[in-house]
Amino acid sequence: MKIPVNTASHQYEVVIGKNILKSAIESLYERLPKIDKTIVLTDQNVWEAGKDYFSANFPYPFEVFVMPPGEECKSFDNYKEAHSFLIENGCTRKSLIMAFGGGAVGDLTGFVAATYMRGVPFVQIPTTILAHDSAVGGKTAINHPQGKNLIGAFYQPKAVIYDMEFLSTLSEREIRSGMAEVIKHAMISNEKWLKEIMLIDSIANIETDKLASYLKAGIEVKAKIVAEDETEQSVRKYLNFGHTYGHAIEAAAGYGGIAHGEAVVMGIVYALLLSERYGNVSRKFTKSFLQFAYNNGYPFEAVSSYTFDSLEPFLVKDKKVEYGELQFVLLNAIGEPFMQSISLSVCREIDSEYRALLLEVCK
Repeated sequence: MKIPVNTASHQYEVVIGKNILKSAIESLYERLPKIDKTIVLTDQNVWEAGKDYFSANFPYPFEVFVMPPGEECKSFDNYKEAHSFLIENGCTRKSLIMAFGGGAVGDLTGFVAATYMRGVPFVQIPTTILAHDSAVGGKTAINHPQGKNLIGAFYQPKAVIYDMEFLSTLSEREIRSGMAEVIKHAMISNEKWLKEIMLIDSIANIETDKLASYLKAGIEVKAKIVAEDETEQSVRKYLNFGHTYGHAIEAAAGYGGIAHGEAVVMGIVYALLLSERYGNVSRKFTKSFLQFAYNNGYPFEAVSSYTFDSLEPFLVKDKKVEYGELQFVLLNAIGEPFMQSISLSVCREIDSEYRALLLEVCK
């Protein structure tokens, strides 16, 4: 399967399939100007799990830089180390950087590529379900201790190669985290698709063909939005549904303490409560979604671990704050997102409602 991504700055393809790494890389190198060096940036866990398949199927010489796993790789120190590795290996603007890993590896690699010699080409080779979202659209970033993804750039890859062979090693937690972004894409685009997902007994055990179709649908939702708004001036903000409160929970827990997708689902429930007040979402639907998410193992007990006062500093540092008010993506109805300014006092009220709802539903 091939999905075109057309942005104002660049056009490229997302290729999805099983055991496609070799053929997709060969096709890519035929289309690109001559490459003098190939550098693969990955993390310890991904490299340990996937190096045999990757090395056997990558048809050209490469050097590999192995980074700390998870959000740790998105630190200032690791960002500097990655640049040092490129310099020490004599990389030029004719070099190609590969992001081999999940969302964190892709975010870090993209920002390194955007800033090394003012920009060198890079390719995303995602290894998680979560990365079907983060690998597409050109958002790159590293973290600051005071907030997630605060330092970054919009920088599009030359291609995204999604070999589903890599998904076979994912843990149940990683699957659950990745499916959060699939759920998000359904929430902002298609009620029928969302209802289909919510009827699945276990999102950790979706058959490969069905999962591939969900990933394709999610990427198509994102590609359409990114084509219209590459640098998040308008409709691209809809892709942040569930992320404002979710990022606050994730930051409060310390990056890596709660998986990104787990935090996003917690944020989706919060956004649905706001959507009851400012849109036309019903409490019945919010409760049914919360029950579905709780039944699928999303760790809502994390919400109870942090008071609103402990979350507030992270909320106000969110990239979506404008003129002192938080900008939330809400829903008029499933598939009908809109932006809404929310005061901190209302955020506090909804937080209290949320905690009461958790006591009612998550028993």
